[in-house]
Amino acid sequence: MWPITMAASSPLLLLRSFTPTKPFSKTILSLRKPLKFYSNSIRMEISEIEAEKKKIFVSGATGKTGKRIVEQLLAKGFAVKAGVRDAEKAKSMFPNPNEDLQIIKSDVTEGSEKLANAIGDDSDAVICATGFQYSWDLLAPWKVDYYGTVNLVDACRKVGVKRFILVSSILVNGAAMGQLLNPAYVFLNAFGLVLVAKLQAEQYIRKSGINYTIIRPGGLKNDPPSGNIVMEPEDTLSEGSISRDQVAEVAVESLLHPQASFKVVEIVARTEAPSKSFVELFGSIKERSRLTHVLNSLKLIALVLVFSIALMALQQLKILKVLIGMTRRLNEDVGL
Repeated sequence: MWPITMAASSPLLLLRSFTPTKPFSKTILSLRKPLKFYSNSIRMEISEIEAEKKKIFVSGATGKTGKRIVEQLLAKGFAVKAGVRDAEKAKSMFPNPNEDLQIIKSDVTEGSEKLANAIGDDSDAVICATGFQYSWDLLAPWKVDYYGTVNLVDACRKVGVKRFILVSSILVNGAAMGQLLNPAYVFLNAFGLVLVAKLQAEQYIRKSGINYTIIRPGGLKNDPPSGNIVMEPEDTLSEGSISRDQVAEVAVESLLHPQASFKVVEIVARTEAPSKSFVELFGSIKERSRLTHVLNSLKLIALVLVFSIALMALQQLKILKVLIGMTRRLNEDVGL
């Protein structure tokens, strides 16, 4: 209890509600029980001031990156709903009792309705760290990395969650980057075109209207960080690696910095890179407006049109040459 006493002569007691300075702060103070006043003096006794923690739903929480995201969220003071397919496996991975950790059985391939029930209306954000398991099923990347992500976004709409973080990959747009022959692009797409599936999922997120941050890490390493984070705009990096710990850190920090909203960031780690704050890192990435995406689409359409016209022109030129040849032969036959 915190007893607060004011003199009887005080005409007014102004109660101000606590508002976090950060746009996505982890706690909100709220009054839970009525105030008590006493006759000799105006005494206000706040019997309970409770910190309500922001709750984050993590899909793919038992994955190598997802597990690190859960651990870092808890360390930062968030409450976590760990979305997992195997609850027993999750309990063995998070053996220490924690009142801020709730294990929820969910499967991104089972549709948005079930996911909406798992996420619930008490979640403040969703972090998607899912990824397909390598198998002979060439449709697995599309079931998990595309449709699974789409289901999560649709579930967020159903329950009113307005913040979405996706862990994707560099080179998802490798074709547009001129990286079709990049060994990593070729190798990863050999498994059911997984990078193409991820890119389609990204595009769905961007069109959904949800406040998103899409994180495209380089090659994922299980080792501790060995360099500083390098953050670049989308479609920039075509090589490099990064510790999963740093990927998890970027995902968590995305929730705390408004500069991360509506952005696609690519990250790797380099030993020679200078250490920068996340305000600097996210602030260095410019948000691409919808107008920019429209202009890029128009450029693509224009290029296709130019290419088509050029082909038609060449074809007509060939026909013209044929006609000229036929005319010459005809003239020769008639002796003109």
